[in-house]
Amino acid sequence: MRLVSFRTDAGPEAGVLQGDAVLPAGRLGAPAQMRELLATSDLAALEELAARAPRGQALALADLELTAPVPDPQKIICMGLNYRDHAEETGQEIPQAPMWFAKFANSLCGSGDEIVLPRAHADYVDYEAELALVIGRPARNVDVGQALGHVAGAMPFNDVSARDLQLQNPLWTSGKAIDTFAPCGPALVTLAEAGDLQALALSTRIDGETVQEGTTANLIFGPAELVSWLSRTMTLLPGDIIATGTPAGVGAAQGRFLRDGETVEVEVQGLGTLRNRVRSE
Repeated sequence: MRLVSFRTDAGPEAGVLQGDAVLPAGRLGAPAQMRELLATSDLAALEELAARAPRGQALALADLELTAPVPDPQKIICMGLNYRDHAEETGQEIPQAPMWFAKFANSLCGSGDEIVLPRAHADYVDYEAELALVIGRPARNVDVGQALGHVAGAMPFNDVSARDLQLQNPLWTSGKAIDTFAPCGPALVTLAEAGDLQALALSTRIDGETVQEGTTANLIFGPAELVSWLSRTMTLLPGDIIATGTPAGVGAAQGRFLRDGETVEVEVQGLGTLRNRVRSE
């Protein structure tokens, strides 16, 4: 099943993506907001309800504006240097434990939204194709073997980064938590449909040219390890996003940065393509 959020006058609403249509979750008797939907709903049962719902209850996808699948997560946790080839291309040591930093809700945007280059730091803005996990059940001190049972699904994520700001501060957040710098979606794909999270190809294209390719098989710390490790020190809540890191091929390693008017696409095998146009502030 694929879950999306779309804009309405009353705020973002959650729905089930059905090809070229979206069935609002509220019309299935489920919560209309994504975090509450994940926290309180049996997703397998929701999928069955959606499959039986009359076609007339759905809305045309072409008439909707999608937001980030989870528009208001409590936490956006991003992993750094979690692919061996990316650590090597940056000349840094392979981490012995997961390295993470935070982004915030101001950075979130959905597929189709614009990535805005900040006026004061527009020259070294980079892309990072990533697989992101979304928590479905609260997780605290969970074992690796049970960790994926707390994950609702996965989605493409672009960890957009202003490298000049990032490298001014060893904590990285200043170059990461900028407005529009966390595009994700277009949909949250439940684990039953996503398949093996450590066997997915991912890539970045700029104006149709492939500039980055990798596979989650090369993650240093896999999805289950990350959820378990993070849950030792913080309670992970429904809707929390964990971006799992990027493979080699980022723009900084090639001297190739995002420019006004370009379209950047992040594709994760089986999960869809996240597409954003770049605009100068």
